Amino acid sequence: MMNNKLFISAALLLGLASCKSGSDSSSYDKNSLDSTAIAAITEDSYKAYVAKLSSDEFMGRLPFSKGDTITVNYIQEQYKALGLEPGNGDSFFQEVPMVEISSKPVNPTLTFKGKNGDLTAQYLDDYVIGTPQMAETIDVENTELVFAGFGIVAPEYKWNDYEGLDVKGKTVVVMVSDPGRYDKTLFKADTMTYYGRWIYKFEEASRQGAAGILLVHETEAASYGWNVVRSGWTGPRLSLVPENKGANLSKFQGWVSNETAKKLFQLGGLNADLMEQAKKPGFKAVPLNVTTNVKLANSFRESKSNNVLGMIKGSKRPDETIIYTAHWDHLGIGEASNGDSIFNGAMDNATGVAALFELAKAFKAAKVQPERSVVFLAVTAEEQGLLGSQYYAENPVFPLKKTVANINMDSFNPVGAMNGFRVTGTGQTELEDYAILSAAKFNRKMVPEGSATGGGFYRSDHFNFVKVGVPGLYMGSGGDYLESDTTVIKNRQKALAGRYHAVTDELDDNWNFDGIIADIRLFFDIGYTLSMDSIFPNFKAKSEFKELGDKRLSK
Repeated sequence: MMNNKLFISAALLLGLASCKSGSDSSSYDKNSLDSTAIAAITEDSYKAYVAKLSSDEFMGRLPFSKGDTITVNYIQEQYKALGLEPGNGDSFFQEVPMVEISSKPVNPTLTFKGKNGDLTAQYLDDYVIGTPQMAETIDVENTELVFAGFGIVAPEYKWNDYEGLDVKGKTVVVMVSDPGRYDKTLFKADTMTYYGRWIYKFEEASRQGAAGILLVHETEAASYGWNVVRSGWTGPRLSLVPENKGANLSKFQGWVSNETAKKLFQLGGLNADLMEQAKKPGFKAVPLNVTTNVKLANSFRESKSNNVLGMIKGSKRPDETIIYTAHWDHLGIGEASNGDSIFNGAMDNATGVAALFELAKAFKAAKVQPERSVVFLAVTAEEQGLLGSQYYAENPVFPLKKTVANINMDSFNPVGAMNGFRVTGTGQTELEDYAILSAAKFNRKMVPEGSATGGGFYRSDHFNFVKVGVPGLYMGSGGDYLESDTTVIKNRQKALAGRYHAVTDELDDNWNFDGIIADIRLFFDIGYTLSMDSIFPNFKAKSEFKELGDKRLSK
């Protein structure tokens, strides 16, 4: 685990110390702060942005809804008001073609037949299900269930849950996370890899030809409760338009609760400790001796949402870009809870979009304008699987070779100011070295990441930049709270708990903005330092993405 005494490469130190621009020497002093730019980031304006974005007027900011149009137009208006140039030619928008698939079981009761009788599961309470295919009906009869451990094929870790297994026409039942969570000698120990992500498991099941896949939900391994799964699967689901209308993908995908999974093992005459056995090397997939019929009624429509881009052109190297990202979307309108059905998404992620506006203010106010271009990219459909950033990474407006870094902002902490920061995915990129140097100006230090078993490095928009070789930084506050009254802090934490993907994620009097403003000012200085530098940061030597970074920079 890295900390604030992290080794910084000599080459990077030299570059940060000089901040030269080839033969054009920059007057920027890496150890100084632009007080005018910092002062431009204010609580009053920031709070107003968050209040507006998370108001009922925006209808939960769901892509393909009226809230989509309201949101992207509002972001464009703010970019114009802040004096930003359009980021996509003469437009502030990048169209993102997607398909919305509404999928429900014909019968909400799903029946499983097994060696020891039948089991009925109730839609939303016990399971959720949908299809990635653009088909009006999905009808899979008598599909056999096979327990395939983690559902992982990872040659570099000598792990293959599908070895010798033919799952064509069958339904695989797999666990979330990866083996390293349970045995620190496996994979990357308790730092979850991409193999632990649910999206990978869906991808692998399709590659294996499975008719369907059901993930076994377990709160600690998933890092969120069943309520998050339920709310995320209640309404229509979005994806980028799949090749061949998704014909090559599994016919259905879904989750079952942990309790339901245990009952399935019992139904097939198997012991639930098979899930423990699957955590060890050498496990072989096991038929569950259970079958089911899945019939889904679907409707779908193709349309476009938008990423919204504003920019400040660099004064000396405008073709080199630093890209700040924050996703503007949330969950829209869903199941009512205590009479409220709008998922306002104040923390997730009105806080991030509002930060884009504050950062733009700061860069515009800087005494010396950035030498590299700075792009403010509000992306769509993060909640649907990082779709907006995926589309951008696959269809970049600015060449990837000249993209210096991505700095991603998602869900700021409204409890209070802290004396440190933590990087999600510590040890992955040289951007954390920039963060350490900037944080020192604010008397803040880097603290250990803490538990990385939730796979946060693979769960936000920076990861799509990482996948194409661009270093991405995803970080937030950490360490100890500066406020001395621990009772106040604990009460605030209690009042703000449980709001993730809930209708209660709203702006209220429990919020404290001190830490958020401090974090935004830190984000500014990191990006400003990068904008005045001539070096292209890369991935660290032990990162699994180092080869991708090298390849991008060598083109």
